[in-house]
This record gives sequence, structure tokens and C-alpha cells, in this order.
Amino acid sequence: MFEHDTLSLIWFALLGFLLVGYAILDGFDFGVGILHPIAKSDRDRRIILNSIGPLWDGNEVWLVTFGGALFAAFPEAYATVFSGFYVAFMLLLFALIFRAVSIEFRSKAEHARWRTAWDYGFFGSSLLAAFLFGVAAGNVMQGMPVNEDMIIHQSVWQQLTFYPLLVGVLTVALFSMHGAIFLYLKTEGELQKLIERWIWRTFGFFLIAYIFTTMVTLVEIPRAFKNFHDNKWLWAVPALNVLAVANIPRAMFLKKPVYAFVSSCATIAAFATLFATAIFPNLVPSSLNESWHMTVYNARSSEATLRIMLLIAVIGLPFVITYSGVVYWTFRGKVHLARESY
Repeated sequence: MFEHDTLSLIWFALLGFLLVGYAILDGFDFGVGILHPIAKSDRDRRIILNSIGPLWDGNEVWLVTFGGALFAAFPEAYATVFSGFYVAFMLLLFALIFRAVSIEFRSKAEHARWRTAWDYGFFGSSLLAAFLFGVAAGNVMQGMPVNEDMIIHQSVWQQLTFYPLLVGVLTVALFSMHGAIFLYLKTEGELQKLIERWIWRTFGFFLIAYIFTTMVTLVEIPRAFKNFHDNKWLWAVPALNVLAVANIPRAMFLKKPVYAFVSSCATIAAFATLFATAIFPNLVPSSLNESWHMTVYNARSSEATLRIMLLIAVIGLPFVITYSGVVYWTFRGKVHLARESY
């Protein structure tokens, strides 16, 4: 059987896998919501909405699973993060709920003002959720004021410093590009041509944010590169990230949108891997004292708990993956409106 330290590393990797899955799947959901206002007609807005209609709620399963796994494997980190980001998480919860309500309520009436109001709700909640995820990641990357008792004393305004806001903008840009490529795969005709133009616009926005965020990270957070200096082979991760980013415009230029979407997924996976590699073995780095970092070793559950939960994960995770695969296969292809559509 695995030892305690090995189990801790396995659970860190499993959390990373769940985070990547959620970022890829719900990432294009958020991107679709952010791009929703570009549609020029009610029919086009309905097509955009129905591109994720059968998928968005299933994508949320990955976030719920991630939260449950974090609670089970690293309860100290779960408690510290959720208490430290309490206001931000309430805003995120509001955005996710309001986004779902907007999707479900938009087509309940045909009145133009009714639909416009929910359209803006869908856009605003998607933008806010994507931005908040980025802000949270930026705060964790730069370190948070975790004291010796594993408690964070920080207001929501203190979390809105330059670097987390920058990562929030990068996340919005990334998800917007990801969503645009997904929409290109699901649409046709004039709407698809409009979305193609927005792929290039969102890619340009993302590229600028990506380069600028990388430069700021190099200057402001040298700690993030310690693992790369100690393990030279890890430089393959940023190299693959650059290649994945560069392949997106190449694939679109060659009229290979599926290839571009795969590259976009790879970009998100590479970003998540870079994030995990940069903070490892920490879960929440402390900006007050290095000895107060919350790590995979001091914030973990007991060995028995990790072992039992690993068994449950081995049994349950294939069901989550299979469910997602069946849903995406069932609703593959272009969007066609029907009477029961949103």
C-alpha cells in the first residue's frame, strides 16, 4: 500500500486533474457567456445559448468534485481557503447561480426586454465568475497572509491587488478565446463567420495578457520558478504551453478548428500544470513566513482517510469521465434550434 507522503502527492495530482477538467469544460462555458452579446439577432443568441445548453450543468460536476476532494484530502487547506476567500466565494456562488438562472429563464417569455435583461445577466455572471477564478489563482500564486495557526486575516479589498487583477484579466481573455473556438465548432453560416473574427480578436487580447502576465510573474514572484530551477526537466511544461498557444492561430489559419480547440484545451491544461508546479509542495503559500506555508504534508488528512478516499476516487472518477464523454458525444455537431430549445 502507499505511504502517507505518497498518498498526499497522489491527491495533489488528482486535485490538479479535476481542476484541469473543470477549467477546460466550464472554461468554454464562461467564454460562450462572455461572447453572447456579439450576436446580432435573437435567433443567433439562442444558438449561442444552446451550444452549451445540454452541457453546462454537467461541467459544474467537476467543480463540485474538486471541492469535495479538497475537503477530504486537505481539510486544513479547505478551511483556510474558504474562510480567507469568503466574500469572493459568495460572489462566485452568486455568479454561478445567476448564470444558471439566466440560461433557464431567458426563453420563458418572448418579450424583448425580458430576454435582453437575462442576456446581460448571462454575460455579466459569466464574466464575473471567470474573473474571480483568476483573481483567486493570482492571490494563491503571490502568497497570502497565512499565520502560524493557518488562518488568513485579509479583507476582500486587500485581495484585489495588481497581480491578482492581472491574472483575472488573463483568465477572462483565455476563456473568451476558448469559448470562441468552441462556438466556431457549433455554428455555421454568417454567425460562424462573425465568431471567426472574434477568435482572432480574443486571441490577440489573450496573447497580450499572457505576455504581460508572464513578465510580471518573472519580476514579482521569483519563488514561482524555484521548482523549475531545481528540476530542469520541468521546463518542458512552459515549452509545451508556448507551443500550444502558437498552434491556435496556425490551426485556424489552416481551417482546422478541431485542432485549434484541442490546442486551446492543451493551453489551459499547461497553465494549470504551470500553476501547480509553481506552488508545489504548497497548497497556500504564506506571504508572512515561509515556515507557515500550507503544504501537501501539513494540511493533509490522515493516512487512512487518504487511502479510503483514493479507493472511492478510483471507483467514482471513471463514472464522471464516462458521463462527460457520453453527453458530449450525444450532443456533438452543429446547433439546430427546436421547439424545446432555450
